Amino acid sequence: MNRRLPPLNALRVFEAAARLESFSAAAEQLNVTHGAVSRQIAQLEDWLGVALFLRHGRRVQLSDAGRQYLPTLQNAFDSIATATEKLTSNRPRLLRINVTPTLAMHWLLPRLTRFQRRHPGVELRLATSDAAINNQHADFDIAIRRGNDHWHGFVSHTFLTEHELPAISPALLARLPLRDVADLAQHTLLHSETRPVAWERWLAAAGQPALQAAGHQHFDHYYLALQAAIDGLGITLGPLPVIEELLASGKLVTPLDGPRVRVRGYSWVLPLALAEDALCADFCAWLEEEGES
Repeated sequence: MNRRLPPLNALRVFEAAARLESFSAAAEQLNVTHGAVSRQIAQLEDWLGVALFLRHGRRVQLSDAGRQYLPTLQNAFDSIATATEKLTSNRPRLLRINVTPTLAMHWLLPRLTRFQRRHPGVELRLATSDAAINNQHADFDIAIRRGNDHWHGFVSHTFLTEHELPAISPALLARLPLRDVADLAQHTLLHSETRPVAWERWLAAAGQPALQAAGHQHFDHYYLALQAAIDGLGITLGPLPVIEELLASGKLVTPLDGPRVRVRGYSWVLPLALAEDALCADFCAWLEEEGES
């Protein structure tokens, strides 16, 4: 049987715009531009030969034809969703997490089994990146980034606060004591491009902005600076609580009590299209629990 069907993507756009009675709100929900919504609606109206909306400047209102069309369309989408859920209910749910490398290695991975025990049927796929987030390349379900930039087309929330404190290997500390801030002048300071002003900020907070260290080493990623500190190449500014596992294992120590300089924390970032997804909500809630513990 040959079915005469309108463009299916245009139907999806119409359902969102009609339900919300707003092209702008539909664009936000579908993660597309206002212009894309307008074009899809115009294409559908041309195909049907019927006006589905009444335009009042930038405001829109469903026409009688649109109001008549909407419930049937919603029932059809609900039927498709129900059939899809039945078909895929026995398959493991995939959750794609995109996270900055240091947090992945030293904070998230040691805790991830706790989430996995809650959701044994979920397949977690972890990718590391500190690339900027944008609508065009959101190849993840949930991202974790430093700060909270209120990314357009996403919802986000800070779940982990961070404080920096000098961290050093026990072997290096035994060789070159670190009793107070002035002793840093005998040490090599480890820097990373992803935290470019960390030492400058910390030394200013410690009241020693002009301190001259014995040497400096620079790395492109912070996790390399952290590993260099573990290997005794110098002192890094260790973010707490991210390095708690390294402190607990004795690989690093923090001999100075302070200052503990508060810096940008970490936020989960969720595409608007997944804002009401139950599994994504569970993972974000779990992140917040872990961040408070």
